[in-house]
Parts: sequence; C-alpha cells; structure tokens
Amino acid sequence: MKNILIASTSTLANQNYLDYLLPELQLHFQNCNTILFIPYARPGGISHEEYTAMVSLAFAKINKKVIGIHEFEDAAQAIKNAEGIFTGGGSTFVLVSQLYKNNSMEILSDVVKNGTPYLGTSAGSNICGLTMQTTNDMPIVYPPSFKTLGLIPFNLNPHYLDPDTNSKHMGETRETRIKEFHAYNSVPVLGLREGSWLDVKGDTITLKGDLTARLFRQNQIPEELESGTDLSFVK
Repeated sequence: MKNILIASTSTLANQNYLDYLLPELQLHFQNCNTILFIPYARPGGISHEEYTAMVSLAFAKINKKVIGIHEFEDAAQAIKNAEGIFTGGGSTFVLVSQLYKNNSMEILSDVVKNGTPYLGTSAGSNICGLTMQTTNDMPIVYPPSFKTLGLIPFNLNPHYLDPDTNSKHMGETRETRIKEFHAYNSVPVLGLREGSWLDVKGDTITLKGDLTARLFRQNQIPEELESGTDLSFVK
C-alpha cells in the first residue's frame, strides 16, 4: 500500500528545515531506522554531502539516520533496499535527469507503489505526479523524458502563489502559467501552497495543513479545496 507524504516545501518562514513536518514524519517513518536521501535536485551552491548533512540534522530530531544515495555505487539497488526514502528540493529538471541517468525512475516508482514510505518536498514532490511539466524551475538541463513517478493521478505545482494585488509585476501569474499548460494538456494540476502537503495512503489522497489548495482542470473554473479533502476523485 502506498505510504507517501508530498509537501509543497521543506522549510516555512522563520523555521528550521523540516520543522513543521517533524510530527508527521515521526509517524510516517516510524518503522524505519534509516532514511535514504536523494539529493540529486541541487545542481550548485551545495554539494550532495552538504545537503545530506543538513537533512541528517533534521531527522536526528526524530532519531532517524540518513544516508545519501550518492554514497552507493548502485543507486537503483540502494532504492530497492531502502527502509524509507526522502527526495529533497532544488531543480526538478536536474532531479529528473539524474534519476533517469542512474536508471532509478522506474525502480523508485515501483518501490514506493509497493509500500516503501516516501517523502518528497518541492522538486521531490513534483516528481510524484504524472509529469514534471508543471514545475516552476528553469530548464537548465534536458531530461530524457518529462514523465515522472506517477504516484498520484495528476500533476502538482508546489510553492503555489496567489496573485499579489499590491505588486507592480505585470507579468504572468502562476494561475496563468497553469492555464497555458492546459492549452496543450488535459492532466489536472493541484496548486499546493506553502505549509500544505498530501498524505497518500493506498488510493486515498488527503490534503493536509492549514491552507486550501487550488485545483486546475482543463476548460474548468479553478476550485479551492479545503484541508482534509480526499483528492481521490481527481483524475
């Protein structure tokens, strides 16, 4: 049975890394001693070792050990053997490229669908959808495919932002960008605001956190969904 947490972000304003999610993570990874961390999404400014060390500090608060996937010679085998898995944020294009390069996309999908507890934040959440095409990231590398894990039957837009009525910015809003996606694609898109996450248990997908999420469907008016809503109807 799928056991997944899909969070918009890793860090809320004025908080430490993952702090707001730690009570959930303690339950989510309760049967895991060690978490396999996938740091592929960070292409610069921080090494895989530094990123993993930061994650380790957060998970130490709930007495979990973290080991980076880059420490293994065979990434796919590391995923198969993992007790629990966390994929962090950064560039979705780099993350997807690296997963394909290491022959890990399909294997990661399989093990999570078969019940290995999974946490994704930001880019690590983007890949939970059908494709990565609703990411906010710049296409700094060219992945072999936009197809991702397919753990949920729709796409995500983490870090979803509502238009700022006080801003002088006259360019496209996030809602406009998602409508542009729907000019060519029929896949539903969930705009997930900061501090919100999806709790996936089997085929049940529940919106958690204090905020609503915004659901976009092709040729339909966007819909606000309350926290606690079962999103299993979205396909």
